[in-house]
Amino acid sequence: MVVTGYYNEARSGRGLYAHPGEECGIFGAVGHEEASFLNYYGLHALQHRGQESCGICSSYGGRFHHRRGMGLVKEVFTQEDLLSLPGIAAIGHVRYSTSGESHLVNAQPLIFRYRGGELAIATNGTLTNAPQLRAELEAEGSIFQTTSDTEVLAHLVARSRAETLEEDVFAALNRLDGAFAFLILTNEKLIAARDRHGFRPFSMGTMAPRGKLGVATVFASETCAFDAVGATFDREVEPGEMLVLDDQGNRESLQFAEPARRGICTMEYVYFARPDSDIDGINLHSARKRLGRRLAREALVEADVVTGVPDSSISAAIGYAEESRLPYEMGLIKNRYTGRTFIQPSQGLREQGVKMKLSAVRGVVEGKRVVMVDDSIVRGTTSLRIVRLLREAGAREVHVRISSPPFKNPCYFGIDTPSREELIASRLSVEEMRQAIGADSLHFLSARGMVEAIGRPECGSPDRGHCLGCFTNEYPADTYEAAGGQPRGGEEEER
Repeated sequence: MVVTGYYNEARSGRGLYAHPGEECGIFGAVGHEEASFLNYYGLHALQHRGQESCGICSSYGGRFHHRRGMGLVKEVFTQEDLLSLPGIAAIGHVRYSTSGESHLVNAQPLIFRYRGGELAIATNGTLTNAPQLRAELEAEGSIFQTTSDTEVLAHLVARSRAETLEEDVFAALNRLDGAFAFLILTNEKLIAARDRHGFRPFSMGTMAPRGKLGVATVFASETCAFDAVGATFDREVEPGEMLVLDDQGNRESLQFAEPARRGICTMEYVYFARPDSDIDGINLHSARKRLGRRLAREALVEADVVTGVPDSSISAAIGYAEESRLPYEMGLIKNRYTGRTFIQPSQGLREQGVKMKLSAVRGVVEGKRVVMVDDSIVRGTTSLRIVRLLREAGAREVHVRISSPPFKNPCYFGIDTPSREELIASRLSVEEMRQAIGADSLHFLSARGMVEAIGRPECGSPDRGHCLGCFTNEYPADTYEAAGGQPRGGEEEER
């Protein structure tokens, strides 16, 4: 099936990103007397996945209790708010919009009422066939209240004529294409589901019994959230799997879609996920160190010191330093109190964005040949400014090493990326990029080197087990070129 990929806000030019935009984070708990408080701490651990808005919805007494707001988790929720969200089941969300505008109406969990009762939905990912489904539903009389593609699922559930809610959700999930991890809360049950390719990370954990309740079950986009609430990792939600849990501790696993070619987003390993998280049994910090080691083997250079761009590149920089036997130093310091620098009143002030966020340590880099390790280059503007920072601090040479291949193609599966024309690697050769950012040398990790360093056991070749579309233009699932309407790179073509 050919589906339409779209990335509305990726084309909106929302400022100068150092990296692609994060996705979203979801957390859920069932069977715990403080489910809303668990969500608060779990969402706080997932805050790096979205800072635009957040929300929690709990179920108690046959009805929902919910609170949503724009901003960070710690800004939106007070203790009084959490006490007003009773119940032993709750789901939560932190949002970075890749589809739908950044307004409170799109903050999740989204709450719906239909013939079967109440429904709350929290999503990480993008439904690539949402435009077609939305048009079809509107033609049949559906009235949408948000611009989020998550609402499509609610309308599909509401229009299903199955006998039970689970069957309604099962039928609706069967119609969805794209990358998604869903948490769906009803007045009686919690449902978790993951797309058939497994694009987005999604894990299940358990907690020890509390009081008269049995073992609690928790779900999260990343395992670091389990550590935050004292839960133990159980297993991954499998691709194409739908889990149904009730407040009595009963759990049912259903396969709503046959698992397809695996396609975990490689940028989760390179950049998105926290270094203390594990995905498919692989620790992110360890994987990033291996990326740095492989990068050193592929692109060793004579230098005096290695430094990483805080925070996501530190692990790779340490790996590069260990493999090259060069000292690792904190040549760049991050100011953690600058906020989002793309919200500025003028282009002139936006130009100061990197200096607001980063400072070069003159005592470390002055007179030195510096290897600066970063995880990706998107537009190139940030790399240019970091190289300038290091030179202004007295660096004699600046050699840039990137722990992933050139980022050449937009994402169609839930990551906010610029258009192809804005991606510097799609327009320039590596040598031309080196000149553009002012580095003495520039080298990217190879696709094969990246996949082998990550070390997922099911990957016998670079195109198996990972989605590498943003690097290689080969996607695990069919896409439909948003700009030109040309299909490419999916399973139908492979067959």
